[in-house]
Amino acid sequence: MKVVSAIKRVPEHIQKRLTDKFSSVEFLFCEGIEEAEHHLPEADVFITYGEDLGSERIKKAERLKWVMVLSAGLDKMPFEIIERKGITVTNVRGIHAEPMAEYALSMLLQASRSAKAMYANQQKHHWGRSLTFNEINHRTMVLIGTGAIAQETARLAQAFHMKTIGISRSGEAKPHFDETHKVDELSDQLPQADFVVAVLPSTEETKYLLNAAHFQLMPEHCIFLNMGRGDLVASDDILLAVREGEISHAVLDVFEQEPLPEDHPFWEEENITITPHISGHSPQYIPRGFDIFEENLERYVQGESQLVNLIDPKRGY
Repeated sequence: MKVVSAIKRVPEHIQKRLTDKFSSVEFLFCEGIEEAEHHLPEADVFITYGEDLGSERIKKAERLKWVMVLSAGLDKMPFEIIERKGITVTNVRGIHAEPMAEYALSMLLQASRSAKAMYANQQKHHWGRSLTFNEINHRTMVLIGTGAIAQETARLAQAFHMKTIGISRSGEAKPHFDETHKVDELSDQLPQADFVVAVLPSTEETKYLLNAAHFQLMPEHCIFLNMGRGDLVASDDILLAVREGEISHAVLDVFEQEPLPEDHPFWEEENITITPHISGHSPQYIPRGFDIFEENLERYVQGESQLVNLIDPKRGY
């Protein structure tokens, strides 16, 4: 069995641990897809971030049986070909929970405590004390999505005595939510939201799920944060909501077009905070991802079919 990895800079101690533990497996750790592509025809297992594995590349992988995606987002995967070839796909769903939950709370705190204005005053050497500060304690957070990331965000929110409301397709109860509701009940929950945090993947069901009418239902002081996928809501709808004062602030880590164009109006809006799709970044990302891969590889070499984070190619998640 040959495992080819397109992940750059895999730490040497992880490479050694895998090669020592799985002596019957041949590992090839490449520095990116350009190098790894040459070895795809001989790969039984391929480790990738997913977005670099297009239809043409996967056609070359004649022996490929399993793709381990070191990402949670799978919206750029060629699932039609993958399903036709019977290739197993797994991902690292869940490893983003802690860094992304920390990101969410940190950004909501910064927006509530006028951090941008304080930074601007510091740059101007201005002793400005007439700033608007709000507390996030005892508020209500509506989370669109109830997976691992949303659950950890809700857990941290409850440390601030927040009421946490989860929205999902099933409406099934999940840990750390005071309430959970189905997607078709979203409009009923938005009027009580002090914070709306979106943590959804990109699927046919979630594309443009939010629209201008939803922002009109949010209180004027509400802060909207999207760290799921940029096609959840049209940029124009966010821009209108901020400019019309329908919400007080938008924190955006994901966008319809990435990278965000230099001339995009988001850059100039005082009440929009932009981060370049980095909410899940952490020095623990690759180690956590390879921990899941190692567990799955152990099952795989033993002939088990039930792997961790197994993906349904028909649904894309």
